[in-house]
Amino acid sequence: MGFKMGIVGLPNVGKSTLFNALTRTAAAQAANFPFCTIEPNVGEVAVPDARLDKLAAIAASKEIIPTRMTFVDIAGLVKGASKGEGLGNQFLANIREVDAIAHVLRCFEDGDVTHVEGRVDPVSDAETIEMELMLADMESIEKRMQNVVRKIRGGDKDAVQQERLLKMALQALENGQPARVVDVDEEDAKAWKLLQLLTTKPVLYVCNVGEAEAADGNAHSAKVAEMAAAQGNSHVIISAQIEEEISQLDPDEAEMFLTEMGLTEAGLDRLIRAGYELLHLETYFTVGPKEARAWTIKQGTLAPQAAGVIHGDFEKGFIRAETIAYDDFVALNGEQGAKEAGKMRAEGKGYQVKDGDVLHFLFNT
Repeated sequence: MGFKMGIVGLPNVGKSTLFNALTRTAAAQAANFPFCTIEPNVGEVAVPDARLDKLAAIAASKEIIPTRMTFVDIAGLVKGASKGEGLGNQFLANIREVDAIAHVLRCFEDGDVTHVEGRVDPVSDAETIEMELMLADMESIEKRMQNVVRKIRGGDKDAVQQERLLKMALQALENGQPARVVDVDEEDAKAWKLLQLLTTKPVLYVCNVGEAEAADGNAHSAKVAEMAAAQGNSHVIISAQIEEEISQLDPDEAEMFLTEMGLTEAGLDRLIRAGYELLHLETYFTVGPKEARAWTIKQGTLAPQAAGVIHGDFEKGFIRAETIAYDDFVALNGEQGAKEAGKMRAEGKGYQVKDGDVLHFLFNT
């Protein structure tokens, strides 16, 4: 399981530059990971994780297979998109299919790059896109309510739940808040997700700054950080220009370039990690002489469901999971050392998989 992040933003904020850097980086990773461009605006990139390389070295794995993340470069948004302005309808359709939104905000000054509103104000830009998504959700709810009322008259019990949830969402939107602020009970979670409201998507603000500001940001990105914290969203500082340059270098050159810029890691790595945190994702590993592989799951996933990410039969016939914590696997130099030290555990169906667990599943066929 990877996850899909939609890159959105107003025109001329650096959205396409960032996506191009991502796709070039992914193409450069092709030796380890089969990059594919599903459509012109969709690309998959390997998720960087130094732990996987370490595990592979200890186990002498012949192949390293990272987990992956899909980026979708969504059509540029303009004010009025909810009413079909620009590529509004295409934008709204694409955004329904992603797990999270990476909202690229212009936080750089450049007289040669015009801003669609004639000024640099990332907070206002964020509000423009949020408002368009809220208006689109309100319109969608009003249309659906008519159909739901008919179903309720026909005795449809699911429609009663749907009407209640739609009303909760509409109340938040009418109060000027996105639907993600609605507190939904666990028994309603599945039905809530099926509503596919645009403003339920978690948001990661990507502050696109100039090269000289990539390490610490600037006054514009500081305002975005303040806004994100107030909303309970996340933000990350990136220079799309730097990422584009890095994407054209080999690993050694890229590391040297980052050092010269005063950066400890590429912005894309921070972006992916921030996306994982935003969606409450974690990674477990399977390791052997044939391959070392990373798998993405939601935090709190139980062992049988984690096994099901590999294959449905693993979940259906689950018996137990032989489990070694990452730190123990490394400290004890692999599976045998962990076994001898009593650090391999047999975990059953109720075990919540932890980030970094090295797992071997036993199952009935």
